[in-house]
Amino acid sequence: MTNSPVTANKHPIVVTYKAGEPRRAQIREYFGTGSEVSFLSDMPPGLRQQTLINGEVMLSWFLRKELGPSEFGLLKSVRMIQLLSAGADSVPYADVPVDIIIAGNVGAYAEPMAEHVLAMTLALAKNLFREHRNLMRGEFNQSALNRKLSGSICGILGFGGIGRATARLMRVLGMRIHAVNTSGKTDEPVEYIGTLDSLRRVLSAADVFVISLPLKKETRGLIGKQELEWMKPNAILINVARGEIIDEAALYAHLVTNPDFSAGIDAWWAEPFAHGEFHTRYPLLELPNLIGSPHNSAMVPGITDEATMRALENVKRFLDNKPIIGVVRREDYV
Repeated sequence: MTNSPVTANKHPIVVTYKAGEPRRAQIREYFGTGSEVSFLSDMPPGLRQQTLINGEVMLSWFLRKELGPSEFGLLKSVRMIQLLSAGADSVPYADVPVDIIIAGNVGAYAEPMAEHVLAMTLALAKNLFREHRNLMRGEFNQSALNRKLSGSICGILGFGGIGRATARLMRVLGMRIHAVNTSGKTDEPVEYIGTLDSLRRVLSAADVFVISLPLKKETRGLIGKQELEWMKPNAILINVARGEIIDEAALYAHLVTNPDFSAGIDAWWAEPFAHGEFHTRYPLLELPNLIGSPHNSAMVPGITDEATMRALENVKRFLDNKPIIGVVRREDYV
């Protein structure tokens, strides 16, 4: 991506999240003299109020926490809210005026997240954690079997940036790709592509099943007891999207009663950023057939710079009256 400044007339841009000085410098440098950039977290109440009233574009991370309930009514001039996050489930849609365009930072974290999916898949398929624990106990079983992934099927639920990046890595291993997206179409080389109507078919076929779609009305609780039972007894389930897409109780019960089934969980049901703390309702982390990570699949050096630049490029397209990416359909959430 190029670091070219906006060439339109001055536009008031409001950064609602608490950005450190390196991030502020990046945003100011990108827009140059083409826009007036304000950072909301520094401002006293009166100036904060006036800034929100005058703002044209907002750069936000977790909007529900960055604005107070009474402040959404001040967004009289805002035309666009650009999220730094890829997901848009944190937006309080009932409070945001309906004429404001909201865009997620689609694809910004795809490559590192796909690598994380691959790492979890290999760790589970090769029983790395189990055999490490056995070695710690002095058990050296050179005949212990692990799984070959080449020739097997990777099902991917959600075939956007993360799903496509995951497919490219899995194809390198010789896996065949069965994917699910909204349209049932893709330019990526896959063996099968369908919509949510094809979920049972993809779940039943998958040796590895990856969840990488947004949390919306129709995807909340999408993977429950029935869907887990459609899967192969020794399937591997990886979730790097949102915890709420899977029924937590159903997953725990399925892992307990199906010891050959395994799961890699990066996205949890209660996390500090969104919910104030991390906890599980069931002792998932005590299970030998589950591995977890603290929703850090995207966190590699430089990723925040790259994600910010991607968001700024989208704002530039908007201000230049060009098509933007990641536009949210409110009806999917409200």
